[in-house]
Amino acid sequence: MTKKFLSLVAICAIVFLANCSRIEQNNDPIIGIWSQSKIITSDNSSKQTVRKEWIFNDVYLGRYHEINGTTIVLKTDFNWSKQGDIYTIEYRGLEDKPNNYITIQNLEDNFLLKNKDGATMAIRE
Repeated sequence: MTKKFLSLVAICAIVFLANCSRIEQNNDPIIGIWSQSKIITSDNSSKQTVRKEWIFNDVYLGRYHEINGTTIVLKTDFNWSKQGDIYTIEYRGLEDKPNNYITIQNLEDNFLLKNKDGATMAIRE
């Protein structure tokens, strides 16, 4: 009985170890939180902050927020990919929001995300 039990445990261990796979670690420099903030002044001289935020994770997914003052006005997930030095952000479920094609620029004290036209899209937090 003990031999059968040990054989069963050994077989289960072999099957378990054979099915385990290592998850490749993604150390891409885009992973993290990036943001863009603007202050908008209305006709009656009141000021309101509009903030856009991209959160990139290591499995090529992310979350995008648009925050107007203290209210989240848009929240969606996105896919991201990299080909050469160009990153592509594809927003899910937002037909009116086109894909972003961006690059990372390394400055002395910070990193910037730049659109394909060279305009700064966001800074690393």
